[in-house]
Amino acid sequence: MEKIAFLGLGHMGAPMARQLLVSGHPLTVWNRTAAKAEPLVAEGATLAATPAEAVRDADVVITMLAGPAALDAVADAVVPELRPGAYWLEMSTVGPDVIRELAARLKDGLKDDVTLVDAPVAGSTDRAAAGRLGILAGGDVAGVEHVLAHFGTVTRTGPLGSGAALKLVVNASVVGGVALVAEAMRLADALGVDEDTARNALTNGPLGGAVGRAFAEGVHFDTALAVKDADLATKAARLPVMEAVLEQFRRAAADPAVVHEDIAKAVAHIRHSS
Repeated sequence: MEKIAFLGLGHMGAPMARQLLVSGHPLTVWNRTAAKAEPLVAEGATLAATPAEAVRDADVVITMLAGPAALDAVADAVVPELRPGAYWLEMSTVGPDVIRELAARLKDGLKDDVTLVDAPVAGSTDRAAAGRLGILAGGDVAGVEHVLAHFGTVTRTGPLGSGAALKLVVNASVVGGVALVAEAMRLADALGVDEDTARNALTNGPLGGAVGRAFAEGVHFDTALAVKDADLATKAARLPVMEAVLEQFRRAAADPAVVHEDIAKAVAHIRHSS
């Protein structure tokens, strides 16, 4: 089986890496905060001290990082060390421009024999733990589709960068939807509508899916990452509604009690803020 290096063991990365261990792949892991790797090491993963060390012997490299800045820093370290014929599965939410920049960096580093695939995921921590994510895969996926299948259902989206583009579309709808639910509940509060009555009515309407996510428990989509994703979307196209949503989430993220909590906390902040 392929030797896999998994870089980034946050709320999503750790359960995804565990799926690879369960499947029997030889797995090397790296995380900026090494202590987060300890449970996986106890289960059989090998801990690398640096990103370069992690990828040096890997057939498949997977990055699941917080955003473009984190990916840029890791890329500086790993590009020179990627072995001929390796696959790089970039699964963070970074947008298509960053994927194109990565492809150019590989070419400039004389790594034309490395195959880059953009494969961000749809779903939260519960689906990551269950291996039921949606994988939005762009580029030459054929050689690694069986690896991606350990995480969930693979959808081939088209050429390189198309997966990253579709992920922005999906996340914009999620972030925008839950913000609208928050304001709908704020309106219900202002009009004196019973909370359960309002919530049930919204659940049975066209915003039903967003209502479920707005009040979800036991899952995690970091509010700071929602801000990052909405910002990427508004930079890609003129989106006046999303710009307003972004401003709401930025205000919520300014609260230290909310910034690294699930977006359900941001919904409560939007609903109850003055």
